[in-house]
Amino acid sequence: MTVPGIDDQVEEMLDRYRARTMATLLAHLPTGGPRYLYDLVADYPRRSGKGLRAALCLAACRLAGDGGEPDEAAVNVATTVELFHNAFLIHDDIQDGSEQRRGAPTLPAAYGVGVALNVGNMTNLLALDRLLANRNGLGSGTAWQLVEQTRLMLRHSLEGQAIEIGWIRDNACDLTPDDYYRMCLKKTSWYTCIYPCRTGVLAAGGGRLRPDRLDRYGWYLGAAFQITDDVLNLVGEYAAYGKEIAGDLWEGKRTLILIDFLARCTAGERDRTVAFLGTPRADRTAADVRWLHRRLTAYDSVEVARRAARELAGAALAEGRAVLGDRAGTEDGRFLLGLTRYVVDRPR
Repeated sequence: MTVPGIDDQVEEMLDRYRARTMATLLAHLPTGGPRYLYDLVADYPRRSGKGLRAALCLAACRLAGDGGEPDEAAVNVATTVELFHNAFLIHDDIQDGSEQRRGAPTLPAAYGVGVALNVGNMTNLLALDRLLANRNGLGSGTAWQLVEQTRLMLRHSLEGQAIEIGWIRDNACDLTPDDYYRMCLKKTSWYTCIYPCRTGVLAAGGGRLRPDRLDRYGWYLGAAFQITDDVLNLVGEYAAYGKEIAGDLWEGKRTLILIDFLARCTAGERDRTVAFLGTPRADRTAADVRWLHRRLTAYDSVEVARRAARELAGAALAEGRAVLGDRAGTEDGRFLLGLTRYVVDRPR
């Protein structure tokens, strides 16, 4: 369910900041060169993504600064955030064997793993190019802090990815919600929310906020976002969601939904699920995926995850209000607080 007033305002801000970021991203993409490279770097960004991460960066920048429109340096930082995000999506699609992304075939599905891997690597390089373009505008001290925050984000994200991939490889089936939350903090919250907020504050030149003041807001918001994504993967509408429904089951991802089910199902159901998860993706059958999908629904594990997402979103709202104080009533303050409802009510 959506909340028209709040969601409309949030989507308007997302669209505005996405347009500003995309203009810079596309303007600085190299032209020419070998086939299957620069033209494909623009592929995922041109698809209809939300632009959440870049928007968080620019909103945090305005909240930490004088409230004026973001300058070129701030937009460069937001573009860096957006490029890293798209590079991660490409590499995720390779690692997960995903077939659909934003309503179209993934790059590895359309062009093969080799081409997609190279495009993802180039996208990461171009993200660093935009970051280093700020050396003169922000000064060497702030530019170095941005590099350090980027190093931290990359390390946390890669560690989180390693945890998730390791669970699949080892067929881990005795995980707890706390295990999931620790993975989620590293894999999702850091690069989706904490990093954009920290770099946005730094791009403002400091003063009104410390770079880490929005960390707890970002942790809760990122976790609520990820759990909602897990829910949409099972019960979302393909036309809105843009990725294959039940793709997480085909991939064997250890979501909060699956963890809850494994903790409460019968011994026979658990044995069948463990066997399914231990089967290589190529050997899994549609019948087994449908069976597991029905069991997750029958046990209300999807609803358990929805409740957890709402609780985390509520915690993000409380943290945001506490940090923002009188700035909560500004355009960007309302945006950050409105996101806490938007991320759990969104259709995609």
